[in-house]
Amino acid sequence: MSKINLNKIMPVLMASLLMGFADIVGVATGYIKNDFGLTEQLAQLIPFMALVWFFFLSVPTGILQDRYGKRNMLNIGMGLVGIGMVIPFLHYSFTSMLFAMVFIGIGNTIVQVSANPLLLNVVPKDKFSSFMSLSQFIKSITSFLGPIITTFFAIQFGNWKLVFAVYAITSLISVAWLYFTKIEETKSKEKPATFKSCFSLLKNKFVLIMALGIFFLVGADVGMNTNIANFLKSSFDLSLEQASLGISIYFAALMISRFLGVIILRWLSAEKFLLITTIFALVSIFVMIFAPSVMVARIAIFMVGLGSGNLFPLIFSIALEKMPDRANEISGLMIMAISGGAIIPPIMGVLSTNVSIVASLMVLVVCLVYILWASIYVLKK
Repeated sequence: MSKINLNKIMPVLMASLLMGFADIVGVATGYIKNDFGLTEQLAQLIPFMALVWFFFLSVPTGILQDRYGKRNMLNIGMGLVGIGMVIPFLHYSFTSMLFAMVFIGIGNTIVQVSANPLLLNVVPKDKFSSFMSLSQFIKSITSFLGPIITTFFAIQFGNWKLVFAVYAITSLISVAWLYFTKIEETKSKEKPATFKSCFSLLKNKFVLIMALGIFFLVGADVGMNTNIANFLKSSFDLSLEQASLGISIYFAALMISRFLGVIILRWLSAEKFLLITTIFALVSIFVMIFAPSVMVARIAIFMVGLGSGNLFPLIFSIALEKMPDRANEISGLMIMAISGGAIIPPIMGVLSTNVSIVASLMVLVVCLVYILWASIYVLKK
């Protein structure tokens, strides 16, 4: 494939918007906690019900789409996200919101497993890495705007839940658009995927290194996001409101980074870009940790976001391009590795509580050192 067919690419990229919908869980948790007077511990059930499915359903989704097609599975995933968005309007209670998060979480898992391999079928292979960064850029726009849209509805109409209506309608449009788009999918020459064939891929050193790369990357990303405010607050004696500005700086940098990645990957190989951006992110982490002033720390946080913004699409695209015939299984393994976001931050929390905030941030250094090693390995290959 040498030409770019926007008629086929656009409905697949639309799925990237829905990936960002899942990030509404963060701001929704605060409103639900307030509406029902939940304890902090009980409120944490809300994001848990949305995120736990990455670990359990990623590989099964990869297997199912090998049998029933990536487009069909993607449509099912987007449909489930839409159903989850409708539930708050049918009945609003803590229990119903947990069910809504289950649908949103399951749907989002399916979307993330199916969308990237399907994108591989509709874009020229030499531009896949660039389009992966574009996909993540679109997702980051939704993630960035979600809290803003929610706050707007809460202030203007006194009903923050209207954001779910916007997302439900968008989900319906996405499903219809993809349903009526004919896409010729690449058929694997291998036998249909099974749990055994999927996990046996981890015996392949390259696949294992890439999967662990996603694990440590997402763990570092979530760990960075959840510890920025605490780091600025404790290191520079800022108020929580002032310290929280660092989170917005980080998300803005991620968005800018992914936009630039789309452009840079048109003339630089994914392997070289992975090495360069990993080094940049690693150096920026050290600058942040040992920053002499809050201004330097904020600049360093922005630099970390610039450096790490494209790491996920780069690792993912390199893995898929290496073994396109096993794209469904590899995609399942890669998305399952997102569970690193649930494992690395608690480790950082223990170190922060029992040692120091700087000790916890050194976990981010360890994660990026692994990705640096992986990027060198990939470049040599």
